[in-house]
Amino acid sequence: MTEESARLGEEGLVRQAANGDAEAFGDLYTRHMDAIYQYIFYKVGNEKRAEDLTEQVFLSAWEAIGEYELRGYPFSSWLYRIAHNAVVDYYRTEKDERPLDTIAFTLADESLGPEETVMKKRQVSRLLEALTHLSEEKQQLIILRFVEGLSHAQVAQILNKSEGACRVMQHRALTRLSDILGSDG
Repeated sequence: MTEESARLGEEGLVRQAANGDAEAFGDLYTRHMDAIYQYIFYKVGNEKRAEDLTEQVFLSAWEAIGEYELRGYPFSSWLYRIAHNAVVDYYRTEKDERPLDTIAFTLADESLGPEETVMKKRQVSRLLEALTHLSEEKQQLIILRFVEGLSHAQVAQILNKSEGACRVMQHRALTRLSDILGSDG
């Protein structure tokens, strides 16, 4: 990130990018690429597809940046919305099943010892399997809140729902996951 982009902050970068400044958009890309990639990877479970879709998200964002309006939400909320739409479009055209076991192995923490790694992979695998029993919207909410660490307000903006509706949906999703994981044993 350049000194100029650090001085401007995200709003300034967005304004400059909206005025056609490719370097400002590049700084926005650098700030958000890893998080958008991780979100997409979690949804598609394939590195190459996630890379392609992430590239598509940022290309779409660059093409539409002039229409972006600052409304008090982080720029990342807009990017997550574009990413969600890209994933939905991907699954409309590709009838693949998501390989959840590959996601579980990718999410393992490399700093853990062998026994801890196996336990962690099992836990992640169980959680991913339980997530498949939720609706697509509830899966997205859980991923955005607990994997990506977004606020209730950001998730509500991405899902185009009120914060209250998202909180209720989150409570129901967590209750359902708890039931599923509790019955697995």
